[in-house]
Amino acid sequence: MLETQNLTIRFGGHVAVDHVSCAFKPGTLTAIVGPNGAGKTTYFNLISGQLRASGGSVRLDGVDISNETVSARTHRGLGRAFQLTQLFPHLSVLENVRLAVQSRRKLGLDLWSVWLDHRGTLTRAEELVERVALGDRATAAASSLPHGDQRKLEVAMLMALEPSVYMFDEPTAGMSVDDVPVILDLIRGLKAGGDKTILLVEHKMDVVRELADRIIVLHNGQLVADGEPEAVIASPIVQSAYLGVEVEPA
Repeated sequence: MLETQNLTIRFGGHVAVDHVSCAFKPGTLTAIVGPNGAGKTTYFNLISGQLRASGGSVRLDGVDISNETVSARTHRGLGRAFQLTQLFPHLSVLENVRLAVQSRRKLGLDLWSVWLDHRGTLTRAEELVERVALGDRATAAASSLPHGDQRKLEVAMLMALEPSVYMFDEPTAGMSVDDVPVILDLIRGLKAGGDKTILLVEHKMDVVRELADRIIVLHNGQLVADGEPEAVIASPIVQSAYLGVEVEPA
């Protein structure tokens, strides 16, 4: 289980995430929604370690990981895909994924281990490249890919790490209509496995309705709603804060 307890971060006098407590269980996909500036990506950054909290804690399987580095959290099973792709631009598609597989297997720079497991590592990388529909671009440099293909490559690298927690920050942003189904199918497949915890920041409500078991809503850094998708989407605070609908006072 992934859990945040009173998680808070301040930038000067501004509280970007304000005492957010929430638990996320394996086998569930939770969508995190809210208007621009609500604190969604900042909350992700606190969980994955890109930012250090001003207060509160992040716990994974009961262990407080609040003071651990990004890489330490990754090795514990936290996997994060970003709004902006994080790739090795001058390496090929296949080499990007192979390095992620190698990292998961902790081969590092032990050349003897790399040689012994080279075939298995490469085979796994090839499988993942095919799963994200990049088989025909396997030898292309990552920097040469259009944005949609770069997003698919990042998801392949994330899958190569085999995390227990998947964190997707607007995974379909900037993608073409043709590319979006590939990413959504991958997320559906991860969810269908039943043993992964999936967090999804997404603005497209049709995607949220289709994929999410649960929605939490952040507004001005605070958790303002948490529940099943239809109930949360229909709630007055979401209609007002997120969808921009004027709600008549009771």
